[in-house]
Amino acid sequence: MSYLGYLIAAYAVFVIVLAWDFFATQLQIRRQLRNARLRASREAARISRNELTR
Repeated sequence: MSYLGYLIAAYAVFVIVLAWDFFATQLQIRRQLRNARLRASREAARISRNELTR
């Protein structure tokens, strides 16, 4: 009785889950950085608009 198939499948699932975790985290970081940049640009535009109206 050989467990080779089970072992290969277990390692394959491990690698797939590990890769998914890495890429999902990278996408989340990218999304949060984009949101922070957009928020900062909106804040800068709001401040410059307020300075022009003074």
